[in-house]
Amino acid sequence: MKDYELDSRKYVIGGVAVLIVTIYILRLFFLQLMSDDYKKNADSNAFLKKVEFPSRGIIRDRNGQLLVFNQPAYDIMVVINEAKDRLDTLEFCQTLGITREEFDLRMMNIKDRSKNPGYSRFTEQMFMNQLSDKDFSVFQEKMYRFPGFYIQRRSIRQYQYPYAAHVLGDVAEVSPSDIKEDDYYQPGDYIGKQGVERSYEKQLRGIKGVQILLRDAHGRIKGSYQNGALDRKPVPGKDLTLGIDFRLQELGERLMEGKIGSIVAIEPKTGEVLCMVSSPSYDPRIMVGRKRSKSHRELSRDTRKPLLNRSIMGRYPPGSTFKTSQGLTFLSEGIITPETTYPCYHGFVYKGLRVGCHGHASPLPLVPALSTSCNGFFCWGLYYMIGNRKYGSVQNAMNTWRDYMVSMGFGYQLGIDLPGEKRGLIPNAQFYDKAYKGSWNGLTIISISIGQGEVNLTPLQIANLGATIANRGYYITPHVVKKVQGESLDTAFTTRHYTKATRESYDYVVKGMRASALGGTCHELARYDFEACGKTGTAQNRGQDHSVFMGFAPMDDPKIAVAVYVENGGWGATYGVPIGGLIMEQYLHGGLSEASQSKAKTIQEKRINYGTDAR
Repeated sequence: MKDYELDSRKYVIGGVAVLIVTIYILRLFFLQLMSDDYKKNADSNAFLKKVEFPSRGIIRDRNGQLLVFNQPAYDIMVVINEAKDRLDTLEFCQTLGITREEFDLRMMNIKDRSKNPGYSRFTEQMFMNQLSDKDFSVFQEKMYRFPGFYIQRRSIRQYQYPYAAHVLGDVAEVSPSDIKEDDYYQPGDYIGKQGVERSYEKQLRGIKGVQILLRDAHGRIKGSYQNGALDRKPVPGKDLTLGIDFRLQELGERLMEGKIGSIVAIEPKTGEVLCMVSSPSYDPRIMVGRKRSKSHRELSRDTRKPLLNRSIMGRYPPGSTFKTSQGLTFLSEGIITPETTYPCYHGFVYKGLRVGCHGHASPLPLVPALSTSCNGFFCWGLYYMIGNRKYGSVQNAMNTWRDYMVSMGFGYQLGIDLPGEKRGLIPNAQFYDKAYKGSWNGLTIISISIGQGEVNLTPLQIANLGATIANRGYYITPHVVKKVQGESLDTAFTTRHYTKATRESYDYVVKGMRASALGGTCHELARYDFEACGKTGTAQNRGQDHSVFMGFAPMDDPKIAVAVYVENGGWGATYGVPIGGLIMEQYLHGGLSEASQSKAKTIQEKRINYGTDAR
């Protein structure tokens, strides 16, 4: 009788044997034909691939003034497989001036794949970066005693002046996330962290080169492989020319000493940023090399937040500078004509609601309303727009108003070529429906007509408003880089953006701003020999009001538009107007008159007491 159990066991054992043989064959096939792991290890023993770093692109201002350049620096690299068991650790540590504990920690971090995902014991790893010339010389003399350690030459950033830190940014060692996002980088590489160093990183960094060296069986370098035929030279990074006028930037930073706020100046015809001041600032030269971490830590702990670029990140009520946008909207929508007058009884007074204003003639039309910065006029304008029957509902009226504001560059990021730009806030009908459960009208939201309430803009957006008015109805996206070596400027920075307001409405607003400069709230501008146009702002705050100014010059051939924002500076005429005027003069004349130099010194020496409320 046939033993079926024995037959089944025979087939099972045979199947297992076939499976094992098949696995071995597949594994051998994969290792020998599909995988290059062993080839890499063999190559690592026979060859040393030395990365050659390109010089980073330099940065100049619009007039060719050198702002950022490179200096030679030296890193110590280690090939773990070569250094193992052959190193006099005591002498090595004494040469570099480090302790044995520091040595062990550095080696442990190199081998930690969570911190160094590209680790291989056969390839060069960063041991210590940015040696000084003195330390480099000492180490180079003794390097033959330290097998497995090599010198790698690269460059380190140098910032020529203590200005424009927020614009220029800085460079630091890559993080694990940087390496994960871009396989160009390896541990120990450097990357732009802020400013144009970050936003133009790919243009500035260049392309790495490689030198392939041949090693003998003992790991000693015998020379170039195939006489350097397979070597690849590094390609230098591209140079940048900024729209920044260095002398203008320097003046702006001096004027803002002891104050918190921002100055932004734009060339209206091109959108090029002429200066961008965020105060308090810091010296970009302290963010270089091995001292960067300590400097960054100290700056991040400062309650005044010097690392914050207020020009693009600060969100503020624009105050009365916003009235220009309201005049443009009311005229374009037919809510008012240039002759329409509204009363001002020391403010807007209606149905128990009062929005205060200073004394001036009443009633008055648009041009003098802008000149005197009348609150009542613009409150009435918004009230009649939101309640106008042609829109069908307050919601439709509100969204029409919102569309005008968005077309002027408010409520969204403008798209400047710097990281971290904020969008500000322009409310719409849905915003108020949610806030007031659908029950609201023009009186409910009247404060937005004078740049208060829910409206928030960045200083960049306020400056761009000035540029748009100067251009009589369009703006070009503001940008700090004027030219990239060998490249055309991105079309985003050459395209005109037209607003919804009419050309005729802009002509009347310009008249109002010129009248303000001649005898209104910006009357200090009348002393200049160029036709300046301006609009003050006094933005309400929990404490002292903010001092705001927006203007441009000359009136009929605008070359500069300026926004000044001084936190807790009081009236717009206290800080905003005089600082704005000095910025205009410096740029248009290439310097300040003797009288203006004296005024600039006085403003520079003024300090605002922010107490414990520094932000």
